Amino acid sequence: MTDYYEVLGVERTASDEEIKKAYRRMSRKYHPDIAGPEYEDKFKEVNSAYEVLSNPDKRRMYDSGVDTNDPGASSGPQGFGMGDVGDIFGQFFGTAFGGGSQGPTPRTQPGRDALAEATIDLRTAVFGGTAHVRIGTFGLCGECSGSGTASGEKPMTCPDCHGSGYRQKVVRTLLGQMMTTAPCERCSGHGTIIEHPCPSCLGHGRVRVTREVGVTIPAGITDDTRLRRANQGEVGGGGGAAGDLYIDVRIRANKSFTREGDDLHCWIRIPMTWAVLGHSTTIDTFDGKRTVDIPAGSQPDDVATLKGLGVTRLRRPSERGHLIIHMQVEIPTKVSEKERRLIEDFAASHDGAADDSAPSPRSSSEGGRKGFFDKIRDALS
Repeated sequence: MTDYYEVLGVERTASDEEIKKAYRRMSRKYHPDIAGPEYEDKFKEVNSAYEVLSNPDKRRMYDSGVDTNDPGASSGPQGFGMGDVGDIFGQFFGTAFGGGSQGPTPRTQPGRDALAEATIDLRTAVFGGTAHVRIGTFGLCGECSGSGTASGEKPMTCPDCHGSGYRQKVVRTLLGQMMTTAPCERCSGHGTIIEHPCPSCLGHGRVRVTREVGVTIPAGITDDTRLRRANQGEVGGGGGAAGDLYIDVRIRANKSFTREGDDLHCWIRIPMTWAVLGHSTTIDTFDGKRTVDIPAGSQPDDVATLKGLGVTRLRRPSERGHLIIHMQVEIPTKVSEKERRLIEDFAASHDGAADDSAPSPRSSSEGGRKGFFDKIRDALS
């Protein structure tokens, strides 16, 4: 029995969320459209593992030793149940014992899902927008519109199976003559034959195409989110319904802002005099230029908050987070003699008793954080 936990790379005690994250990671890694067609079997194995482990009932049966994806699995002794009896008799006697064909195999089959990646900038994540992805997959044949036939012809009824899709024949066994049922070799079980296939798709009803798909990006989207576009995946054989397209969204790093939840953070460098005397300055935001008030006596690493200029809240699009500005005070490393005397005079009158003061709870917790003018003195020494 296949170890589905090993296929997804998780422990047997993994939570539903851990299984979901592992599935998303492995399906992206082995999807044939990304990894190549040689990984199609591995991709199917990953999907089978997730189908079982994501369903509480199937997972419980699997943990007890029964793989519901295994056609031979059964809850009866030695894995042998009444379904097996029907299959055995059906193989020899046709539909009389519950086995045999249920009719011709349709030429029209549903298409597979497709997977793509879209990289967006932070502004699009803040306000939402549209991204475009290019995918290489199967699309509807434009020449035959999916029928697979040339010049609008219709498939003809197979003369061997007369449209049933299967044939019966008598074979000799130890028990005597037995009747067996098998798909018709001439029409491959379809019941019809395409005499003149479409030259573009060779009778398959679909062709390989590369196309661009627009994807709506919701405001407030987070990194590594997977979006779904219904019926934008691979067109099925015979022009069957297309599968879905899944898009993994990546958010490109921004040189000015970082994101924490719904808040944006940025850092500005301010002169020492602004920190001491106070000042107002303007900064560029995603909403245009905004004024930032720097209070007199601001300390290094103090912050100013511009409310409502952060990321749109995904579940409450009428609200936004905040823009938090971190202040980095620039302390000059070179000053004139006059400037030095002025700073020293000011420091002497302002921090004269600093060396004799006991540490505050805040400075103790920060390992003896130095005062503002202590930093200036260190920079000039």
